[in-house]
Amino acid sequence: MPRIAHYSFFLKIAIRSQSFGKLNSKRYFQNACEIGEGERLNIVKVGLIGLGEMGKIHFRNCLHLKGVKLVAVSDVSGRALSSARKFGVKNVYKDYVQLLEDKEVDAVLISLPTFLHDEAAIKAAEHGKHMLVEKPLARNTEEAERIVSAAKSANVKLMVGYPLRFSPSFVDLKQKLDLGTLGDVQIAIANSFSLGPFSPRGEDAVPKPVPSWWFDRKLTGGGALLDLGCHLINLLRWYFGDLTSFRGHLGYRFNMDFEDHAICDLHFKNGVVATVNVGWFARYRRVQVDLFGTVRHGVATSKVPRTLDYVKKMVSFDKSTGFYKELEYFADCIRSDMHPTTSGEDGLQDIRIISEAYTNSEHGKHASGE
Repeated sequence: MPRIAHYSFFLKIAIRSQSFGKLNSKRYFQNACEIGEGERLNIVKVGLIGLGEMGKIHFRNCLHLKGVKLVAVSDVSGRALSSARKFGVKNVYKDYVQLLEDKEVDAVLISLPTFLHDEAAIKAAEHGKHMLVEKPLARNTEEAERIVSAAKSANVKLMVGYPLRFSPSFVDLKQKLDLGTLGDVQIAIANSFSLGPFSPRGEDAVPKPVPSWWFDRKLTGGGALLDLGCHLINLLRWYFGDLTSFRGHLGYRFNMDFEDHAICDLHFKNGVVATVNVGWFARYRRVQVDLFGTVRHGVATSKVPRTLDYVKKMVSFDKSTGFYKELEYFADCIRSDMHPTTSGEDGLQDIRIISEAYTNSEHGKHASGE
């Protein structure tokens, strides 16, 4: 039974996928980057580091994505590696350094706990591998700066995994904003609520056992603001540009050594004032952004899967998800020598904002910055 349970995820991958129509907003995924003069690659050969919950999503998407070939995976679990091999992955490694030494690998997807991002990303850069690193980029500004510096020195592409930037609802709202459909936006409200570490991760249906590192602030780097807030802060910066100031409040409902909820007020150079609300206290999941303009109100919501949606996943494959689209975009950037907009520098700026909020709140519950 344990082996059958472990393979249940991979059995879903084997089912033939259904093709969905292309999004009208695909030009946003293609044009939101700078095109270079590099050599075009027909097939991007990818190595996946980490087969946890996010790693499994990347695994499935790699197998369905045209122009991408998953040639190697790394994980400490022998059972996970055995399962990956059964789905045609040639090279499996318990030590990810061996994967980085694999000359067939063009790029890596780093789906490791946050406290391992620094070391893994720097080693990937040293081995000349382009990389997509799961958010948050790092635990703090110092680590994030080291990762960005290593990628620049090695002249490799560094992208941070921000799937909301590729989710249809949030892309559509960006289009409305750019086209002026909403008029002049004055106020923005961004919310993300869940059960935090106890919530189903990624696209899964049920909570899973929580690794102990989730409850060690030294390993996570922070709580709800870092985990959930980085998504929303990044999204709002994409919508409105540079910040002039921010003010935050950190909450500790469950008396842990990191915050389980936070509220941040963000002021942008273009005059927009935004409020970010995040929390790990909710039995429901909600991710939503509301933009209040002089002409219209615009809203984008991350779809919460229903039971029927999980049944559909057993017989079809949805290519419209933010996770799929971000991987597609990452491969396009490598293939066409484009600079990702969800770049390391972009992720670094998010970490700077959040790190300053933490630093300024060490002696109180409020944090502010200019």
